Formats: sequence, structure tokens, C-alpha cells
Amino acid sequence: MTRKVSSSPSRSPRSPLLRIDLASSTAAYEQIASELRALLVAGELRPGDSLPPVRQLAADLTVHHNTVALAYRKLAGEGWLDSRRGRGVRVRERAERRPDRAAGGRFARQLKQLVARALGEGLHPLEVQQELKQRARRCRLPQQARRNA
Repeated sequence: MTRKVSSSPSRSPRSPLLRIDLASSTAAYEQIASELRALLVAGELRPGDSLPPVRQLAADLTVHHNTVALAYRKLAGEGWLDSRRGRGVRVRERAERRPDRAAGGRFARQLKQLVARALGEGLHPLEVQQELKQRARRCRLPQQARRNA
């Protein structure tokens, strides 16, 4: 079952557009963290933006509040979020990170698995190529993201 929360991200703590699949083998907290990370990387959530309180987002997604708290902690550990009791969760200005030696290999392996899954589900190779090109075009360098903020 896929759960979708929709409202536009803003400086107020409304729930951003998130989609999670509770039937997926991927843990719900990982899905939440991945969806939020995608919004952060795309610049749809910017430094200073507030995220909804843990319990509000949990209720919106119909998951346990600890699931959302774990996703928020994961992103805070990656340097994306600042979470303080009583002050809520805000997007941080994140310093540019240098990848570790294994990052490129992990990315290539995950991309290979994702492409294989898409093809296995019947997508045409040209559809996969087109989607990859569109996603690559949307990638922004940190300087571009700051200029567009």
C-alpha cells in the first residue's frame, strides 16, 4: 500500500510531498529519509525551512512516530537537518561533502540494480535511458543550488 502526503514545502512546517510503500521490503524510515533527501538535493527544501513535527508527519503517513524520528535522525546525522527538542526540525545549510572511496562503487552497484529492476518490470530500455537523462539534467552543483535559492 502506497501512502502519499501532499502539500507544498514552505517555511511553515507543512508535510512535503512524500510517497512511501508500506508493502515494500525497504523500511519505511529509509523511504522517508530517501524521499526527503531527494527534496533536499533538488533544492525543494532549503536551509531554514521547517519540517513538520514528527507526530504530524507520522499521522499523515500513517506510520509510528518512531519511524519518522529515525528518518529525521538519519538525515541529521548526514548533516541535512537540525533537530532540537521544543524548536522543531529545520533544514541546515550543509557543507559540501567529499565522497569516501567506496561511494562511487556503491552508487554504480545500486544504479545497476535499479536499472535491472526497471527492465525486469517491463520498462523499455529507451524509457529507462530517458528517465536517467532527465534525472541527470536535474542534478545541480552546490553553487547552482545556492544561486537558485
